Amino acid sequence: MTADATVPRKRPACKATYRDVLDAPPHMVAEIVDGVLHLQRRPPTLAALAKTALASEIGVPFRMGRNGPGGWWIVNEPELHFGEDIVVPDIAGWRRERMPTVADVAFLTLAPDWVCEVLSPSTRKLDLEGKRPVYAREGVGHLWFVDPAARTLEAFALGIIANSPKRLAMPRGLR
Repeated sequence: MTADATVPRKRPACKATYRDVLDAPPHMVAEIVDGVLHLQRRPPTLAALAKTALASEIGVPFRMGRNGPGGWWIVNEPELHFGEDIVVPDIAGWRRERMPTVADVAFLTLAPDWVCEVLSPSTRKLDLEGKRPVYAREGVGHLWFVDPAARTLEAFALGIIANSPKRLAMPRGLR
């Protein structure tokens, strides 16, 4: 098993619960998607660097309003509870008009307006196949997938008619 490998979990006879998340080892990120507990080690260095750089770049114009619109809350690794699904995106953002203040709580139930997942070998399948439909179902308007190894960013917007993400143009410098 590599340093960033996912700990596989077979579909249990009963669905995973928040108790399973709370009982997870502290060095693991615990998520529940479609009733299945997923445990991942913290991201490898390349993914962590990409996440840190992106959060810094996004935070200044979108959260602080310097050379940008402001009016957003940008949060690293928020725990989100959507019914029985519990997900921890790498970075998420809420428009302040939808979430005027941030409560000091263990998890949030309001879907963000924007989510960014930084892909690594251990999270790719869960991010692309497991969490993407959850984000669409919950109405997350914008979803980004950053692949630091491939040096790509894919941006999706939730369709107005269809309840699934739509692919947007990738920035020229990241192709």
